[in-house]
Parts: sequence; structure tokens; C-alpha cells
Amino acid sequence: MIRSMAVIGTGLIGTSVALAASRRGLTVYLADRDESAAAAAAARGAGRAEPPPGPVDLAVLAVPPSQVGPVLVEQQKKGLARSYTDVASVKAEPESQVLERAPEPSAFVGGHPLAGGERSGPLAARADLFSGRAWVLTPSPLTSQHALNRGRELVELCGGVPLVMPSRVHDEVVALTSHLPHVVASLLAARLLDGPEETPLLAGRGLDDVTRIAGGSSLLWSDILRANAAPVARILGDLQADITGLLAALNDLALPGNRNGAQSMRTVTDLLDRGIAGRARIRAGEDDLRKPGAAAARTTGHAKARGSIRETAHDTADGVRHEPHQQEVMP
Repeated sequence: MIRSMAVIGTGLIGTSVALAASRRGLTVYLADRDESAAAAAAARGAGRAEPPPGPVDLAVLAVPPSQVGPVLVEQQKKGLARSYTDVASVKAEPESQVLERAPEPSAFVGGHPLAGGERSGPLAARADLFSGRAWVLTPSPLTSQHALNRGRELVELCGGVPLVMPSRVHDEVVALTSHLPHVVASLLAARLLDGPEETPLLAGRGLDDVTRIAGGSSLLWSDILRANAAPVARILGDLQADITGLLAALNDLALPGNRNGAQSMRTVTDLLDRGIAGRARIRAGEDDLRKPGAAAARTTGHAKARGSIRETAHDTADGVRHEPHQQEVMP
């Protein structure tokens, strides 16, 4: 049972974890390279901005993907905790670093809560940020049962829905559901810089919905995209093919007396219909998470096939919901 916790990184996600844990009666210690951020989190009741007197039960590393490995190595050498997890939105690269460099890789289980917000920093944190949200755990081949159980307990303390899968499967999925949406939102928002001067006057709710997530930290998102570059590039290539087909159809429809109008209209309509079907698939996943018993830890078929830890500790189920706006995980 987790009684004490350390949170390294008091941005939106780290402070929200700390607030949720503190409200459940845990003793939480906070640390951040920006001491004012840790102080702000402590002032909100997230915990104590001081080192723990001894090893805590669990340390949560709320840092960008590139920092998970180095921070874990540093903290394990100091003996900060008995078990460790992180909240970064890329899992395969940090896992590789942990397996290669960490003194105790068995004490670490990767984690990623699929939650976030438009605002960042400790002042935007909420204890209920993870309520009902998917929270992926990605145990490595060396992760101990004890560490995995601590990860599950953390998710349940925060009100999340634990899902277990291999790190590379996670990265392939969030490339589509989180990372590509951010890229697309940024591409569209960047085009607004070149629009006519009347552009802001005619910007409606739909534009705001599509570009909202483009406001995330460019430093954080550059790190995320670097760490998950290959899966994002593959899906971006698929999107490019769709855009190429749509562009050809629209160019044809723009021609006076076009001869392929019916076929071009089918191309446009087919794309729109596929978009409707894709959105319906995501809504079905949301409904699945709301079903009774959803809070019980789930294991995807991929994870179940990979090891006994996943099989003995979790029920099995398919269907993952990923929010495309997980934002601040700053150290």
C-alpha cells in the first residue's frame, strides 16, 4: 500500500497527481528544478516542497520523455523510492534508457495518464484531472510485480482507468491519437499567420476546437515528437496520401465543365464519411470506459501475449481511449 510519494516535476500533470494523492491521505514530497514551481504546488496543498527523510513508497517522474531515463538513474542512486513510474507521453525510448542505465530497472514501470488541459503549470492542476481517464502502464520485461502493483495503485488513487500494454504499442497508438493531432493543429494554426487581415473576425468555434491544442509548449512537444518520430512520420505519410487524393479531387471540381465531377465528389464524400466513422469509433471507446467495472485494470491482447505479469495481475479487454490534448509534463 502506498503511504508516501515523491513527485519530481510540478507542472500540470505532476501537481495534479500530487493533489490527488494528498487528498487521499498520502504524504507527498515535491521537487522541481524550478523551486518556485514546487513552492506553488505546495501552497495549493499538493505536498511538501522538501526532500523525504527516507525512501518513499513510490516516486512519480513528471518530466519530458528525454529526461525520464537520466532522472530515474539519478534518483535511484540517491535511494529516493522503492518503486518508480513516470507520466511521459512516449514510452519506448525511456524504457530503453531505463533497461540500459538504471541501477534497478525492475523497480520501474512506465506510465502515461491520458489527460491534460489548455493551461500548464501547478496553478492549473486539479485533483480530479484523471477521473475516468485512461492511464496506460507499460511494464518492461524486467518490471517486477511489486512495481506494477504500485503503478496500478497510483492510477486507482487518482481515479483513472488502468490499461496495460507494451511500450511500442502505446507509442504507435498515441502517434495517431495524440501526437499527430497536435502536429495537424499546429499546421493549421500556422496557416492563420498568412490569412487576410479579416481572418480573426471570421474565426468560429470550429477553428478554435481544431487549433486549441496548438497552444501547448513548443519545447515539450518538440521533445515528444523527437522521441516518437518514426510512428508519427508513418501516420503523417498516410495523412499526406489522403490530402493528395483530396487535393486532386478539389482541383478537378474547381475546373469549369470538369469531366470527372462525379468521381471527385465520391472522393470528397468518402473522406468525410470515413471521418464520421472514425469519430464514432472513439466515442464507442469512451462509452467502454464508462461501463461498470472499467476501473479494474485492463490488459490489451498485445500485452497479455507478452508476459505473465500482465496475465496474472489484470483482466483482459480491448479498446483504448486516448485524449489528443495531453499537455504539460514539464520538470
